[in-house]
Amino acid sequence: MSTPLLWSLAVLLMAGGIAGTVLPLLPGTALVFAGAWLGAWIDGYERVGVYTVVVLGVMALLAWALDYLAGLMGARRAGASPQALVGAAIGTVAGLLAGFVGVLFMPFVGAALGEYLARRDEQRALHVGLATGIGLLLGMVAKIAIAFAMVGVFIVAWLV
Repeated sequence: MSTPLLWSLAVLLMAGGIAGTVLPLLPGTALVFAGAWLGAWIDGYERVGVYTVVVLGVMALLAWALDYLAGLMGARRAGASPQALVGAAIGTVAGLLAGFVGVLFMPFVGAALGEYLARRDEQRALHVGLATGIGLLLGMVAKIAIAFAMVGVFIVAWLV
């Protein structure tokens, strides 16, 4: 494959990764990492070295962990019951299948439903659901920031 085609693929992977930070079913930071790794490989790791690629990999793993744990951490911080935590996890998985809106709201619904089933307290269930939603929103913001930071690290390493 020619170098311009490989560079086009690397740029498409990174752009798709940025989009994937907010779109469900696209592994956002993993795609950014794949594009950066491909870019480093194309150049024989001369401008973007192995150390930089490792740092980008750690950033991608951090974003992945935040993506899956943010809602659970919000629920736990609100003192959620184990049933609410299970509901948030089930809601997260179900939300992935329901599109962008599902990703935003299904963990909230799952946590609230789990908390209501555990304690039969509507106010408490709403509180836990909102905490879960806020946790997810903060996690998404962090994931987007990490994805842009990954692209920035790659560009700086390429230019310096």
